[in-house]
Amino acid sequence: MNISTVSKPHERLAEILSGEMDAVNDLIRTRMASEHAPRIPEVTAHLVEAGGKRLRPMLTLAAARLFDYAGDHHLRLAATVEFIHTATLLHDDVVDESAQRRGRPTANLLWDNKSSVLVGDYLFSRSFQLMVETGSLRVLDILANASATIAEGEVLQMTAATDLGTDEAIYLQVVRGKTAALFSAATEVGGVIAQASEAQVKALFDYGDALGIAFQIADDLLDYQGDSKATGKNVGDDFRERKLTLPVIKAVAQATPEERAFWQRTIGRGRQESGDLETALGLMGKYGTLAATRKDALGWANKAKASLTILPDHEIRTLLSDLADFVVARLS
Repeated sequence: MNISTVSKPHERLAEILSGEMDAVNDLIRTRMASEHAPRIPEVTAHLVEAGGKRLRPMLTLAAARLFDYAGDHHLRLAATVEFIHTATLLHDDVVDESAQRRGRPTANLLWDNKSSVLVGDYLFSRSFQLMVETGSLRVLDILANASATIAEGEVLQMTAATDLGTDEAIYLQVVRGKTAALFSAATEVGGVIAQASEAQVKALFDYGDALGIAFQIADDLLDYQGDSKATGKNVGDDFRERKLTLPVIKAVAQATPEERAFWQRTIGRGRQESGDLETALGLMGKYGTLAATRKDALGWANKAKASLTILPDHEIRTLLSDLADFVVARLS
């Protein structure tokens, strides 16, 4: 596994792309301004300046750099991707009634739900303005489809999250919507704007798709066996919030009638009692679902790496491969 001991792959990418990322950040600050509604930049800045990795816009810049793109449309597309991501976070925190994100109070807690929803809508509108400025209908098509897929995935998750009939195929559909769609769109539009070949654009899409799925599966697994200090979440938060993620779905699929009744009570109906989390972890241990979930995450990371083989031999390609390793290295 080629992971640098000096720094993490996304940090090395950020260093290589620092000039372009500075330009993207300037663009984000300019476009999130509002002459008539000062609350918009207040709410947006709270989230945008929260110190996230900016991974999605970096993927767009990295894809364009792979093909030595010399224009500036990739900057607009990177800002677009970040605006779409930020808008979905604002909406998600309202839907999930979250009080904290990245260790800070959420916008809906500091202001209110109405402000979060409306500012999210504003950012979606800004993202479409930025897309149009590239003059590429294909780019508009990719990012518009991604936006629709994200919303569809969130709605599907609402109905599937507590339904014990949710299987791995539905889970994958949710993950493709809520996480992988923006990863794959971010890498794909970078290749399109840089005029990569059709096969290379497809490879970039496949990389982003598999990376996003590996990333989300790893996140879901870490909820049950991660370090709270490192993840910012308490072990078992997903269980307490009645979220049917892959480790539980695998356990439900093999459950005896008595075990299924336990899952129905705790996840399906939300009637949780003291000791239920320990029982849930015991059932996952019985059927080896945490190990099986880890294997799935590693499999998607390997798919992401395999898709890179037809891309130009470049330092960026090596870092993208390292990044796929890194998102699952947290599981070792």
